[in-house]
Formats: sequence, structure tokens, C-alpha cells
Amino acid sequence: MHWQKITLVGVGLLGGSLGLALKQRGLAAKVDGYVRRRASIQECTRLGVVDHATLDLDRAVAGADLVVLCTPLAKMRPLAEQMLPFLKPGAIVTDVGSVKSTVARELEPLLSQVGAFFVGSHPLAGGEKMGVSAARADLFQQAICVVTPTPNSSAEAVSKVEVFWQSVGARSLQLSPEVHDELVSRSSHLPHVVAAELANYVLSPDLPKDQVNLCATGFRDTTRIASSSPEMWHDIALANRQNLAQALGVMIGDLQEFRLVLERADSQAILEFFEQAKRRRDQWCDQLKSLNNGYAE
Repeated sequence: MHWQKITLVGVGLLGGSLGLALKQRGLAAKVDGYVRRRASIQECTRLGVVDHATLDLDRAVAGADLVVLCTPLAKMRPLAEQMLPFLKPGAIVTDVGSVKSTVARELEPLLSQVGAFFVGSHPLAGGEKMGVSAARADLFQQAICVVTPTPNSSAEAVSKVEVFWQSVGARSLQLSPEVHDELVSRSSHLPHVVAAELANYVLSPDLPKDQVNLCATGFRDTTRIASSSPEMWHDIALANRQNLAQALGVMIGDLQEFRLVLERADSQAILEFFEQAKRRRDQWCDQLKSLNNGYAE
């Protein structure tokens, strides 16, 4: 599918990578980007991630066939409200947010007022580095992108959003916003909280000064995602707080059980804990490898 104009609202890691992928694959006649800082215009131009970057949201979205919101969750509704008068009828708006229920609930009826369509999406791609300078054209290659239609979604718009993500190398998967939010609370949001707490605890200035000297590769790998955007993860935690709180409760309960077997020096239970974790992760890695090997663009 070839688009006449695609607008990226927010040109950081995800928006910039999307722009590079779109331009590299020739998927749109024009790719515009909305940014918040004047310095970002020069950076976007230098890196070639969009055809035109601007501080003017109205100009950015005018005439766009597809608008992709690549901003923190809390900024999506205010930006959507601002661009309403300038969206052309039939325009499709999607996003890259990690929480879908609140976004769909707020944006779908809002955009329908001007004859535009909202279809939520969440590409499971990214990294701990922030900003457009970290963007790369292959970021979405073989990544899962969850598309989250509601009962009110236009079937044609949903299909176009799915094809859009497939065209930049992703594999699309349809889930309801509610099911998506429950699943990612465990597989994405919970690991971020755990990584952040490890960093807060182990790197605390209250611990002995030699503690940091004993933080090696395992600690670095486990806490890598703690370097992600605090603003973004603040918004995600709040937006998905019920599911995340439930996932945290289960994990805390499991850790308390492990603490008890440690205190009892229950050798067999300790071994089974680590064996089960290894077995389950190895099986997941094998499944992932099989999926990637079988993927054809």
C-alpha cells in the first residue's frame, strides 16, 4: 500500500525509526513530522528521518492520510484535540502506545466527530536509548505489532493499519484493547518495574561504596530497560495501573514463597525454581527462533 502523506506526531526513537523505514521502502509520497523543539527540526533534517519537520501541528497533519501518534500516552488526547479541525475526512489515526484501553476510549469517539478513524496499535519494538539519534530503519523488522480494534472500528481502517505495519517489516496480531493491556502488564510493564527497583535498590548510595564495583554483566543486562524514558513509563504505569498492580501482587507472592524455601534451606525446591525458569525460557527462545526463521517479508 502506498500513502500520499503520513504524519508522525513525535519524532523520537519510534517515530524516527518509522520515518526511516517509510522513506527507505518508498511507502509514502511525503512523510511529515511534528516535533516540540526547534533543535529537533535540524536534527530530523540532518538524519533524514522525515521529509519535513515542523513545530506547527496543524500544518503537519493537514492533508494526511495516516497520522501516527508517537508521543507519551498522556499527551495523545491533547494533541488529538488540537489537530481535530485540520484532519481530512477519512484520515486514519493510530499510535504506538504501550497501553490501549484508555487511548481507544478517549480517541475513538473524539476522532469520529470529524469523520476520522482511530485504530490503536502497539509495535513491540524499542530500546532504552531515547531520541531520534537512536532511530534505525530496521527497528520493526520481524517485531510483533498488536493492532487493537474495538467493536466500533472501521474494518477497512483496521485492515489498512495492519498492512501499514506489515509494510515496515512487522508481524501484525489483533487483540482487543483490554486483552492487550492485561498481557503486556506481565510481559512488558512488570519487567520495567522490576528493573527499576533493582537499579534503585542495588545502586542506592546507602549501600557500601564497593557495591557498584560488583555489578557486572548480569546486573547490567537485567537493568538495561531501567534507562528508558521516565516520563513514558510514568504514563504507562498510571494508565495500566490495575493490571500492573495485579501482576506485581502475583510476583511478590512468588518471591515470598522463594524466600521461605531459602530460609528453610529447601535444596530441592530451590533447584526446581531455577530449573523451571530455565526450561520455560529455553522453550520460549526456541519458539521465537522458529517464528523468526519462518518469517517471510
